Amino acid sequence: MAATGRLAAILTADVAGYSRLIGADEEGTLGRLKAIHTELIYPAIAAHNGRIVKTTGDGLLAEFGSVVDALRCASEVQAEMAERNTAITPGLRVDFRIGIHQGDIVVEDGDIFGDAVNIAARLEGLAEPGGICVSARVRGDAEGKLDLAFEDMGQQQLKNIARPMRAYAIAATPLPPSPGDRVANPTPRISLAVLPFASLSADKEQEYFADAVTDDLTTDLSRIADSFVIARTTAFSYKGKAVDVRQMAKAGRMSGPTASTPIPAISPRRRARLPAALPGRSMPSWSGMRDAGSS
Repeated sequence: MAATGRLAAILTADVAGYSRLIGADEEGTLGRLKAIHTELIYPAIAAHNGRIVKTTGDGLLAEFGSVVDALRCASEVQAEMAERNTAITPGLRVDFRIGIHQGDIVVEDGDIFGDAVNIAARLEGLAEPGGICVSARVRGDAEGKLDLAFEDMGQQQLKNIARPMRAYAIAATPLPPSPGDRVANPTPRISLAVLPFASLSADKEQEYFADAVTDDLTTDLSRIADSFVIARTTAFSYKGKAVDVRQMAKAGRMSGPTASTPIPAISPRRRARLPAALPGRSMPSWSGMRDAGSS
């Protein structure tokens, strides 16, 4: 079939911490993911006039005729996933990250290609677990049409994309509380930031472990009720820089811990103890063990 071109809204999604979930409970994770696809994601895409292009392991690629349809689908999926996850043990929850961009694509034999697809995939990588990240073009097209709050993430240099692009984060839309449910305090009780952990290994390939620790800790802390956790992308802007956590806490009005510590050089079969300090304290206030082979 000859290739054709058209304008489309592209949605990509993957599961945050997928390798860790598979390592902890492969059969259970695959079963939950299959059920989520069948019961939630596939019907949601169809209901909003979308088309599933392909699925790859934990990843998914879909196209929509309009930005509004893509955003409605993504918001509904994330809101429903938030509700489903309340009954799941935190370490076993499936959290999707979603990226959306609109642009010209090339369609050939049912697959789609082009910069628009690549950009959507890069935006997905910027999204928080359970969140959505979109381009400025998507925000512009949706403005005034949907009741969504867009958080400006600034200019982002996306991998293999020539020019920086402005990105926006969208929090998953919460479902209405059931009658009799306690209304949560809209003001966070504590706010926290997890600065990027640093690897002391000379091997640059070990950096993935330090980044994985930062990602996992950020995700776990974000599940604390009445708390606010600084976005991963904001925290990673401090990577490689000397930061006084006490000054950062004051500047960011953070009332909770700021975790940051070097990680010693490790082999894939070793474990590392990770201490972290509360602002205003010089001694470690928290520590934990992590396997080097986990992700």
